[in-house]
Amino acid sequence: MLPLILQTCFACHGAAGISTTPLTPSLAAQPASYVIAQLALFRSGKRTSAAMAPMAKTVAAQDARSLAEAIENFAPPPAGPATDSSRYEQGKAVAARERCDTCHQPDYSGIETAPRLAHQREDYLVKALTDFKTGARIGYGEPVMPAVAKGLSDAEIGALAHYLSHFKQRP
Repeated sequence: MLPLILQTCFACHGAAGISTTPLTPSLAAQPASYVIAQLALFRSGKRTSAAMAPMAKTVAAQDARSLAEAIENFAPPPAGPATDSSRYEQGKAVAARERCDTCHQPDYSGIETAPRLAHQREDYLVKALTDFKTGARIGYGEPVMPAVAKGLSDAEIGALAHYLSHFKQRP
């Protein structure tokens, strides 16, 4: 069953989990616990998506774990060059101010139920942060992200997304 599920993931989220589709996240190297949590949110209807909700309902618990572990072991998306150094630096300052590296790790690789942000699609990060800000997307556990995003301006969201999608490993 797992190869069929992986093929379905690749159809939407790109070969080896690296998305080339607008507003569709890359799944490659996402922490397994995060993937499992998101599937559960889609399955329960607490997170909405016309594409993901029906798919998540077809994934059995054991298949979800196997899928999540496979995704976690994919090579992460590569960093592209920052196209706007001013926005990159602004985003870096926002990330430092909001202490994004506290939950998402200093290299933004994610851990447990905190997703990998490094080299994620910029347009998807803008959408995710905006959805947290407007309440269209909820957090889970301690819902930190809605509170953080609520305090960000649209320009800060754009700059933060630019920084994370083009993140350069710190020396």
